[in-house]
Amino acid sequence: MLVTTTHVVEGKTIESYLGVVTGEAILGANIFRDMFAGIRDIIGGRSGAYEEVLRKARDAALDEMQAEARSKGGNAVVAVDIDYATVGQGSMLMVTCSGTAVVIR
Repeated sequence: MLVTTTHVVEGKTIESYLGVVTGEAILGANIFRDMFAGIRDIIGGRSGAYEEVLRKARDAALDEMQAEARSKGGNAVVAVDIDYATVGQGSMLMVTCSGTAVVIR
């Protein structure tokens, strides 16, 4: 399935618009990873643990959105927007995505 942040797909024609589709994922970060991420933040560097959790949440949200598009008969999602937030005093990561399910030819 084609997923794009653009409103059109170059070289393709959008035959029908099937409506807004969404995906959400909320994942908790392990307390030990939180502790080590805090230490890494103090001494500098990237937090691989948080990056991995965030990547998994984004992939889950996008997969959910694509599944909803397929269930509506779509073969692409255009105008995709991805948002990130923390929930519960920063102990959980939330990723939401939305777009428009379409049929392209």
